[in-house]
Amino acid sequence: MEQNRISQLMQEQRKLLIAYYMPEYPVPGSTLPVLEALQRSRADIIELGIPYSDPIGDGSVIQEAAQVAIKNGTHIAGILDSVRKARAGEGCEKITVPILLMGYCSPLMAYGGDCFLNDASEAGVDGLLIPDLPPEEAESFLSRAQGFGLSVVFFISPVTPSERIRMIDGLSTDFSYCFAVNATTGTGKLVDARRDADIETYLHRVRENTQKKFVVGFGIKDRERVEKMWSLSDGAVVGTALLQAVRDASTPEEAADMASEFWKALRND
Repeated sequence: MEQNRISQLMQEQRKLLIAYYMPEYPVPGSTLPVLEALQRSRADIIELGIPYSDPIGDGSVIQEAAQVAIKNGTHIAGILDSVRKARAGEGCEKITVPILLMGYCSPLMAYGGDCFLNDASEAGVDGLLIPDLPPEEAESFLSRAQGFGLSVVFFISPVTPSERIRMIDGLSTDFSYCFAVNATTGTGKLVDARRDADIETYLHRVRENTQKKFVVGFGIKDRERVEKMWSLSDGAVVGTALLQAVRDASTPEEAADMASEFWKALRND
Protein backbone atom coordinates (compact mmCIF):
# COMPACT_ATOMS: atom_id res chain seq x y z
CA MET A 1 0.00 0.00 0.00
CA GLU A 2 1.25 3.48 -0.84
CA GLN A 3 2.55 5.47 2.13
CA ASN A 4 0.17 8.04 3.52
CA ARG A 5 1.16 11.67 4.02
CA ILE A 6 2.18 11.18 7.65
CA SER A 7 4.56 8.33 6.84
CA GLN A 8 6.13 10.45 4.12
CA LEU A 9 6.46 13.45 6.43
CA MET A 10 8.16 11.41 9.15
CA GLN A 11 10.99 10.64 6.75
CA GLU A 12 11.91 14.32 6.60
CA GLN A 13 14.57 15.50 9.02
CA ARG A 14 12.97 18.62 10.48
CA LYS A 15 11.05 19.73 13.51
CA LEU A 16 7.27 19.69 13.20
CA LEU A 17 4.63 22.22 14.24
CA ILE A 18 1.22 20.59 14.52
CA ALA A 19 -2.10 22.43 14.80
CA TYR A 20 -5.15 21.21 16.70
CA TYR A 21 -8.41 22.79 15.54
CA MET A 22 -12.04 22.09 16.40
CA PRO A 23 -14.14 22.06 13.18
CA GLU A 24 -16.78 24.78 12.74
CA TYR A 25 -15.35 26.83 15.59
CA PRO A 26 -16.16 29.52 16.51
CA VAL A 27 -18.78 30.06 13.78
CA PRO A 28 -20.38 27.78 11.17
CA GLY A 29 -18.44 27.63 7.92
CA SER A 30 -15.03 28.15 9.53
CA THR A 31 -13.50 24.73 8.87
CA LEU A 32 -12.34 25.07 5.28
CA PRO A 33 -11.09 28.68 5.59
CA VAL A 34 -9.12 27.80 8.73
CA LEU A 35 -7.64 24.69 7.12
CA GLU A 36 -6.51 26.82 4.20
CA ALA A 37 -5.06 29.46 6.54
CA LEU A 38 -3.13 26.89 8.56
CA GLN A 39 -1.71 25.25 5.44
CA ARG A 40 -0.63 28.62 4.03
CA SER A 41 0.96 29.45 7.40
CA ARG A 42 2.94 26.19 7.22
CA ALA A 43 1.30 23.91 9.74
CA ASP A 44 3.02 20.55 9.20
CA ILE A 45 0.03 18.45 10.33
CA ILE A 46 -3.52 19.53 11.09
CA GLU A 47 -5.30 17.66 13.85
CA LEU A 48 -9.09 17.97 13.76
CA GLY A 49 -11.03 17.34 16.93
CA ILE A 50 -14.23 15.30 16.91
CA PRO A 51 -16.45 17.06 19.47
CA TYR A 52 -17.64 14.87 22.32
CA SER A 53 -19.66 15.54 25.45
CA ASP A 54 -17.22 13.80 27.83
CA PRO A 55 -13.65 14.56 26.69
CA ILE A 56 -11.51 13.09 29.47
CA GLY A 57 -8.23 14.62 28.34
CA ASP A 58 -9.40 18.09 27.35
CA GLY A 59 -9.28 21.30 29.33
CA SER A 60 -11.94 23.99 29.53
CA VAL A 61 -11.07 25.75 26.27
CA ILE A 62 -11.35 22.61 24.13
CA GLN A 63 -14.45 21.50 26.02
CA GLU A 64 -16.05 24.86 25.28
CA ALA A 65 -14.98 24.65 21.63
CA ALA A 66 -16.52 21.18 21.40
CA GLN A 67 -19.83 22.45 22.76
CA VAL A 68 -19.82 25.35 20.30
CA ALA A 69 -18.95 22.98 17.45
CA ILE A 70 -21.83 20.68 18.38
CA LYS A 71 -24.17 23.68 18.56
CA ASN A 72 -22.93 24.68 15.11
CA GLY A 73 -23.94 21.28 13.74
CA THR A 74 -20.59 19.48 13.78
CA HIS A 75 -20.63 15.67 13.62
CA ILE A 76 -18.37 12.95 12.29
CA ALA A 77 -20.00 12.71 8.86
CA GLY A 78 -19.76 16.47 8.46
CA ILE A 79 -16.09 16.50 9.46
CA LEU A 80 -15.32 13.77 6.94
CA ASP A 81 -17.19 15.72 4.29
CA SER A 82 -15.09 18.79 5.10
CA VAL A 83 -11.90 16.73 4.75
CA ARG A 84 -13.17 15.37 1.44
CA LYS A 85 -13.86 18.89 0.15
CA ALA A 86 -10.51 20.12 1.43
CA ARG A 87 -8.65 17.37 -0.40
CA ALA A 88 -10.57 18.15 -3.60
CA GLY A 89 -10.14 21.91 -3.27
CA GLU A 90 -13.88 22.55 -3.01
CA GLY A 91 -14.45 25.83 -1.20
CA CYS A 92 -10.76 26.37 -0.45
CA GLU A 93 -7.38 25.78 -1.99
CA LYS A 94 -6.50 22.09 -2.18
CA ILE A 95 -5.31 20.88 1.23
CA THR A 96 -2.30 18.60 0.94
CA VAL A 97 -0.91 18.61 4.50
CA PRO A 98 -1.49 15.47 6.59
CA ILE A 99 -4.76 15.45 8.54
CA LEU A 100 -5.30 13.58 11.80
CA LEU A 101 -8.63 13.10 13.55
CA MET A 102 -8.70 13.11 17.35
CA GLY A 103 -11.78 11.51 18.83
CA TYR A 104 -13.00 9.29 21.63
CA CYS A 105 -14.11 5.68 21.32
CA SER A 106 -17.83 6.15 21.96
CA PRO A 107 -18.74 8.35 18.95
CA LEU A 108 -16.50 6.29 16.67
CA MET A 109 -18.20 3.07 17.79
CA ALA A 110 -21.60 4.69 17.33
CA TYR A 111 -20.64 5.60 13.75
CA GLY A 112 -19.51 2.01 13.12
CA GLY A 113 -15.91 0.84 13.48
CA ASP A 114 -14.95 -0.32 9.99
CA CYS A 115 -17.45 2.05 8.39
CA PHE A 116 -15.68 4.93 10.10
CA LEU A 117 -12.23 3.68 9.09
CA ASN A 118 -13.35 3.23 5.48
CA ASP A 119 -15.06 6.62 5.28
CA ALA A 120 -12.14 8.40 6.96
CA SER A 121 -9.66 6.84 4.57
CA GLU A 122 -11.77 7.64 1.52
CA ALA A 123 -12.23 11.23 2.68
CA GLY A 124 -8.47 11.77 2.84
CA VAL A 125 -7.76 11.39 6.56
CA ASP A 126 -4.23 10.16 7.26
CA GLY A 127 -4.36 9.09 10.88
CA LEU A 128 -6.17 8.86 14.20
CA LEU A 129 -5.59 9.76 17.84
CA ILE A 130 -7.97 8.12 20.32
CA PRO A 131 -7.15 9.15 23.91
CA ASP A 132 -9.33 6.53 25.60
CA LEU A 133 -8.13 3.56 23.52
CA PRO A 134 -5.71 1.58 25.74
CA PRO A 135 -2.70 0.40 23.70
CA GLU A 136 -2.95 -3.01 25.38
CA GLU A 137 -6.44 -3.46 23.89
CA ALA A 138 -5.77 -1.88 20.51
CA GLU A 139 -4.28 -4.74 18.48
CA SER A 140 -7.40 -5.48 16.46
CA PHE A 141 -8.27 -1.82 15.86
CA LEU A 142 -4.69 -1.00 14.92
CA SER A 143 -4.57 -3.81 12.39
CA ARG A 144 -7.87 -2.75 10.82
CA ALA A 145 -6.86 0.93 10.71
CA GLN A 146 -3.58 0.12 9.02
CA GLY A 147 -5.52 -1.99 6.53
CA PHE A 148 -7.27 1.22 5.51
CA GLY A 149 -3.97 3.08 5.25
CA LEU A 150 -4.51 5.05 8.46
CA SER A 151 -1.76 5.85 10.93
CA VAL A 152 -2.63 5.40 14.62
CA VAL A 153 -0.94 7.56 17.25
CA PHE A 154 -0.74 6.48 20.89
CA PHE A 155 -0.06 8.65 23.93
CA ILE A 156 2.79 8.80 26.45
CA SER A 157 2.58 10.70 29.75
CA PRO A 158 5.20 11.71 32.33
CA VAL A 159 4.15 8.78 34.53
CA THR A 160 4.40 6.15 31.77
CA PRO A 161 7.01 3.52 32.74
CA SER A 162 9.93 3.05 30.38
CA GLU A 163 8.83 -0.48 29.47
CA ARG A 164 5.40 0.81 28.45
CA ILE A 165 6.98 3.67 26.47
CA ARG A 166 8.79 1.03 24.41
CA MET A 167 5.53 -0.82 23.86
CA ILE A 168 3.71 2.36 22.78
CA ASP A 169 6.56 3.28 20.45
CA GLY A 170 6.24 -0.13 18.86
CA LEU A 171 2.47 0.18 18.43
CA SER A 172 2.29 3.76 17.12
CA THR A 173 2.35 3.59 13.36
CA ASP A 174 4.59 6.57 12.64
CA PHE A 175 5.06 8.62 15.81
CA SER A 176 3.86 8.96 19.40
CA TYR A 177 2.28 11.91 21.20
CA CYS A 178 3.70 12.93 24.58
CA PHE A 179 1.72 14.88 27.15
CA ALA A 180 4.08 17.56 28.44
CA VAL A 181 2.45 17.32 31.86
CA ASN A 182 0.12 14.85 33.50
CA ALA A 183 -2.93 17.12 33.18
CA THR A 184 -5.64 18.20 30.77
CA THR A 185 -5.01 20.17 27.59
CA GLY A 186 -4.35 23.88 27.88
CA THR A 187 -2.69 23.59 31.27
CA GLY A 188 -0.65 26.58 32.29
CA LYS A 189 1.81 24.49 34.31
CA LEU A 190 4.72 24.83 31.89
CA VAL A 191 6.35 27.98 33.19
CA ASP A 192 7.93 26.78 36.41
CA ALA A 193 11.70 26.20 36.17
CA ARG A 194 11.55 23.05 38.27
CA ARG A 195 8.75 21.70 36.11
CA ASP A 196 10.84 22.48 33.03
CA ALA A 197 13.63 20.36 34.49
CA ASP A 198 11.13 17.56 35.12
CA ILE A 199 9.89 17.80 31.53
CA GLU A 200 13.46 17.61 30.21
CA THR A 201 14.17 14.52 32.29
CA TYR A 202 10.92 12.92 31.14
CA LEU A 203 11.46 13.64 27.43
CA HIS A 204 15.07 12.45 27.59
CA ARG A 205 13.70 9.19 29.01
CA VAL A 206 11.20 9.01 26.14
CA ARG A 207 14.03 9.54 23.64
CA GLU A 208 16.05 6.74 25.23
CA ASN A 209 13.12 4.34 24.92
CA THR A 210 11.78 5.11 21.45
CA GLN A 211 12.87 4.43 17.91
CA LYS A 212 10.14 6.37 16.13
CA LYS A 213 9.63 10.10 16.35
CA PHE A 214 7.53 11.69 19.08
CA VAL A 215 5.85 15.07 19.46
CA VAL A 216 4.81 17.02 22.55
CA GLY A 217 1.55 18.78 23.36
CA PHE A 218 -0.36 20.35 26.28
CA GLY A 219 0.29 23.94 27.34
CA ILE A 220 2.40 25.07 24.37
CA LYS A 221 1.20 28.54 23.47
CA ASP A 222 4.02 30.68 22.07
CA ARG A 223 7.22 30.62 20.04
CA GLU A 224 9.41 30.25 23.14
CA ARG A 225 7.63 27.09 24.23
CA VAL A 226 7.65 25.71 20.69
CA GLU A 227 11.42 26.10 20.49
CA LYS A 228 11.83 24.48 23.91
CA MET A 229 9.80 21.44 22.85
CA TRP A 230 11.65 21.30 19.54
CA SER A 231 14.91 21.01 21.47
CA LEU A 232 13.57 17.98 23.34
CA SER A 233 11.40 16.20 20.76
CA ASP A 234 10.51 15.97 17.10
CA GLY A 235 7.57 18.35 17.15
CA ALA A 236 5.22 20.59 19.10
CA VAL A 237 1.41 20.47 19.11
CA VAL A 238 -0.53 23.70 19.66
CA GLY A 239 -4.28 23.53 20.17
CA THR A 240 -5.76 25.45 23.07
CA ALA A 241 -3.83 28.62 22.21
CA LEU A 242 -4.99 28.39 18.58
CA LEU A 243 -8.62 28.06 19.66
CA GLN A 244 -8.19 31.03 21.97
CA ALA A 245 -6.73 33.01 19.08
CA VAL A 246 -9.83 32.50 16.90
CA ARG A 247 -12.44 32.51 19.69
CA ASP A 248 -13.73 36.05 19.05
CA ALA A 249 -14.10 35.73 15.27
CA SER A 250 -17.56 36.60 14.00
CA THR A 251 -17.14 35.27 10.45
CA PRO A 252 -15.28 32.32 8.87
CA GLU A 253 -13.00 34.76 7.07
CA GLU A 254 -12.10 36.46 10.35
CA ALA A 255 -11.41 33.08 11.96
CA ALA A 256 -9.04 32.23 9.12
CA ASP A 257 -7.23 35.57 9.42
CA MET A 258 -6.84 35.13 13.18
CA ALA A 259 -5.56 31.57 12.75
CA SER A 260 -3.06 32.70 10.14
CA GLU A 261 -1.77 35.58 12.24
CA PHE A 262 -1.34 33.36 15.30
CA TRP A 263 0.36 30.54 13.40
CA LYS A 264 2.78 32.87 11.64
CA ALA A 265 3.80 34.23 15.05
CA LEU A 266 4.53 30.67 16.20
CA ARG A 267 6.58 30.13 13.07
CA ASN A 268 8.22 33.53 13.61
CA ASP A 269 7.50 34.50 9.99
